[in-house]
Amino acid sequence: MNHQTQADTFDGLTIALSKGRILDETLPLFAKAGITPLEDMNKSRKLIFQTSDPSVRLLILRASDVPTYVEHGAADIGVAGKDVLMEYDAQVYELLDLNIAKCRLMTAGVAGASLPNRRLRIATKYVNVAREYFTCRGEQVDIIKLYGSMELAPLVGLGDLIVDVVDTGNTLRANGLEPLETICQVSSRLIANPASYKRKLAQLEPILQILETAVQH
Repeated sequence: MNHQTQADTFDGLTIALSKGRILDETLPLFAKAGITPLEDMNKSRKLIFQTSDPSVRLLILRASDVPTYVEHGAADIGVAGKDVLMEYDAQVYELLDLNIAKCRLMTAGVAGASLPNRRLRIATKYVNVAREYFTCRGEQVDIIKLYGSMELAPLVGLGDLIVDVVDTGNTLRANGLEPLETICQVSSRLIANPASYKRKLAQLEPILQILETAVQH
């Protein structure tokens, strides 16, 4: 007997989100469009959530996976930080700057320390962004990929600088680091799978219009 999964049969709108600050600031925007999860997403271990609109469901993913799910059509639209979009260069439509989860992508290093007179080591999870940034400055650097705890790298000599997102800078200062150069301003963007955008435009348009209005206010 062939048991079809929910993913096989659902033909509504699938929205990819990630837990944390982006989720907390995105849900009120979608609520204005009549889309609210039927349970507390922050307290559940589920990964797929039904909403107050039966034709819309929400997926909870790692922030770095949102563009991949949207690019490959497993989600129709999603919300991702500009930093993630720059790093992964997914083939998606960037529909709207939601103007939420604002921060800066920056270089940072040990406070007051001078940099060594050699090829620098840059610790970051933003490998592609960091490489492009330093290349544009005419600097050859060694990139060391990390997945977390960036602040530790300069303190133990793993890297000379880090490239990471900075909000208040409190975490940097608490670890004896200081923000240095701003690479770009970051906010969260509404993205869409190109094929889904064309096929489900009738369902998407009213949501987009409400989100645009909410962002402007």
